[in-house]
Amino acid sequence: MTNENLVLVINCGSSSLKYEVYQMPARESMGKGLIERIGEEIGHIVQRNKNGLIDREAHIADHTAAMDLVEKSLLDSEVGILSNIEEITSVGHRVVHGGEKYAESVIIDADVIKAIEENVELAPLHNPANLMGINEITKLLPNAKQVAVFDTAFHQTMEPAAYLYGLPRELYRKYRIRRYGFHGTSHRYVASRAISLMKRSPENTNVISCHLGNGASITAIEKGRSVDTSMGFTPLEGLMMGTRCGDIDPAIIFYLLERGYNCTELLTMLNKKSGLLGLSELSNDMRDLEQAASEGNQLAADALEAYAYRIRKYIGAYAANLVKVDLLVFTGGVGQNGVLMRRRICNKLENLGIVIDYNRNVTNGSNEGIISKDFSRITILVVPTNEELQIAIDTYDILFGNRLSEIPETDVKL
Repeated sequence: MTNENLVLVINCGSSSLKYEVYQMPARESMGKGLIERIGEEIGHIVQRNKNGLIDREAHIADHTAAMDLVEKSLLDSEVGILSNIEEITSVGHRVVHGGEKYAESVIIDADVIKAIEENVELAPLHNPANLMGINEITKLLPNAKQVAVFDTAFHQTMEPAAYLYGLPRELYRKYRIRRYGFHGTSHRYVASRAISLMKRSPENTNVISCHLGNGASITAIEKGRSVDTSMGFTPLEGLMMGTRCGDIDPAIIFYLLERGYNCTELLTMLNKKSGLLGLSELSNDMRDLEQAASEGNQLAADALEAYAYRIRKYIGAYAANLVKVDLLVFTGGVGQNGVLMRRRICNKLENLGIVIDYNRNVTNGSNEGIISKDFSRITILVVPTNEELQIAIDTYDILFGNRLSEIPETDVKL
C-alpha cells in the first residue's frame, strides 16, 4: 500500500460529519463513519470497517471536536482504519454549491474557497458547513491536497433554454437566479454505472436518472451530459418529496401571505411540512405510507399516487426533449428500495416504451439490476448510488492524472 492511494472523503453538514477512506485505484472502501448531533448535548459516532465497530455517544461541541473524534476513531488501536493519520495525503469534499463557476471537480485553493464563500447565499445551510470541513481538514492534515466535488457541477452543461426562468433577465444578471440543480454527483455516478453495466458508450446513450429519497430529483442525461434537471434555484423545485412541496403555483405564496402567514412560516411549511408528510398527515417515510395505504388509509394512498404522478410527468417531459431514451435508472433510498413505488411509477409508461417486469422488480428488490421486460425499448435499471466513491474517483483522477471516471463493466443481474 502506498500513501498516495488513500483518499479520505468528507461530507460535512451543519450538525453532522460523514467520512470514508478509499484505497485507490482499487476503489476499495477501508471503512466509513458518521458523526451526528454536533453541538447538541449528546452527540453520536458510528464507524464501521473490517476490524470492527465503533458506536458510542459523547458530547461533540463543534466541528473541531468532531474532526478530533474522526482522527481518534481512524487510529483506534483495536478497530481503527489507519495506523498513522499521515497515510492520508488526499481528501475529497462534497460541496453543495459551486454556482456557475465550476462545471467539474477542482483542487481546492484560495480561489475555490472564495467561490464557495460567494455561493453561501445560494446554499446557506450547506456551503458554510462544507467550508468548515475544508478548514478542519487543513488543520488536521496541513500537507494533504484537497478536492472540491460540487453537487451543482454536473448540471452546468444545461443550455439557457433549460436553466433560465421566465423572469426579467435582470434578475439573472443581478441575483444569479436560474436553475442550478442538485444531486449531480449521484446522477453522474449512477448514469455512468448504468451505461457500463449495459456495455454501452456514453456518446450514443441517453439516460433518465431518478434519484428518489426524502429529497428527490430527476435528470435528463444526453451523451453523458446533464441537459435538464428537476431541482432548480434551490432544492425545493421539482418533484414532490418527503417534506418538500416541489412544483407549485407561485401565486399560492402571495395568497397565503395575504391571509396572515409570514415568510418564515411559509419557508418552513414548504420545506419541512409539505410533500408526502403534508399530504398524508402521517409520515414522510415511504415504508410507513405503504403500510398505511395497504390498511385502507386514503390520505396515505393519495400521497403515494401524487408522488408517482409527478415523477411520471417529468419522465414524459424529459423523454420528449431527449427525443430518444435508452435507460431509465432508479436510485436513492426510495428508488433503490421502493419496489411498490417503482411499479407504481412505471405502470403507465408503456406508451413511451418503458415496460417494467413485475416479477423482476420484486425479485431484484434493492439489488443492482434490470427490472424491465426483455422487449422494453427502454431498459429500466436499479443502480445503488455511491456519491462517496464518485468523490474518491474524482479526487484520484485530478491529483494523480488517472482517468477512473468510467465505472468498470460487470455482469448485470437479470
